[in-house]
Amino acid sequence: MAVTIKEVAALAGVSPSTVSRTCKDNPSISEETKERVRRAMAQLGYEPGPSPQPAAPQIPGARTIGIILPPSQKETYENSFYLEAIRGISQFCSHRQYINTVITGQDEDELLKVIQTLSRTGQVDSFIILYSRQQDPVIEYLYNEGLLYVLIGKAYQYANQTIYIDNDNLLAGQEATEYLIRLGHEKIAYLGSDSSLMFSADRKAGYQLALALHQLPQRPEYCLEVRSVPRESSGALHALLEGPDRPTAIVVSDDILAVALERVCLENGLSIPGDLSIISFNNSLLARLTSPQLTSIDVNSCQLGIEAASQIINHMENPNLMATKIIVPHRLVERDSCLPI
Repeated sequence: MAVTIKEVAALAGVSPSTVSRTCKDNPSISEETKERVRRAMAQLGYEPGPSPQPAAPQIPGARTIGIILPPSQKETYENSFYLEAIRGISQFCSHRQYINTVITGQDEDELLKVIQTLSRTGQVDSFIILYSRQQDPVIEYLYNEGLLYVLIGKAYQYANQTIYIDNDNLLAGQEATEYLIRLGHEKIAYLGSDSSLMFSADRKAGYQLALALHQLPQRPEYCLEVRSVPRESSGALHALLEGPDRPTAIVVSDDILAVALERVCLENGLSIPGDLSIISFNNSLLARLTSPQLTSIDVNSCQLGIEAASQIINHMENPNLMATKIIVPHRLVERDSCLPI
């Protein structure tokens, strides 16, 4: 059986990413550590693959960080969360004289092929992933290849070995729901993204926890999840809002979904917040442009990007550091989309 990069890392007492960067003679690894890794490789008979040359000339001394967007044909590029996170990453990288490049793909296969090409050709030194989902093949590839990456979001795979930056989304979901409860609402629904996305799963769990703590009923028909923002009228949303026992308030996992919900309310002749109170997440430009303006949980998207860039550069320059976990605080921004009942 072929020797793996993880076995070499264990024998040398370093991380798999350090072994990978030693094989590429990366200048971020000290000569002492490189020698220890090479002795382990020789002892185990590990044969690294050839190190291809970069496909294009690079700025002397420059190092490149790949920013991985979730696979999507369109929706990702319309979400200001990712734009703000990229802004934070770019600001920090520019200050530290690192280059960053955005990596996209229409689906998981296309995205993975791009990442594989960039890593194998040495064009990218490390990666920041702007999303976290369950059973992600991108994470599997980066981890198994010993490549350095930082995750924005809670780690689902290899949590103890993963550097990640996140909000406490469970607490944020709980606080959003309790805000509505304090306003007197008891019939509170939830509209969220696919629960395979870690942030959405945690916000939903926080919503459910708040209901349980306040001894309010949890109705399955009040909990809706969608894989993407509805482009047309949503039958499920119409059914929820047209029912005889419709909710008086909804927690929505993202401002974009909240805007789609407002459209359905308009189609059903419901006023916000008179007939339905809405609280959402991200505090994006959309939250301020809607009428009424949305009460929203600000997750500090730009700061998430800054912290991710700070950690990836710190670990590139100090490769033997332990995996770090950082929680960025959130805050409630009250506007006009919620009223006491």
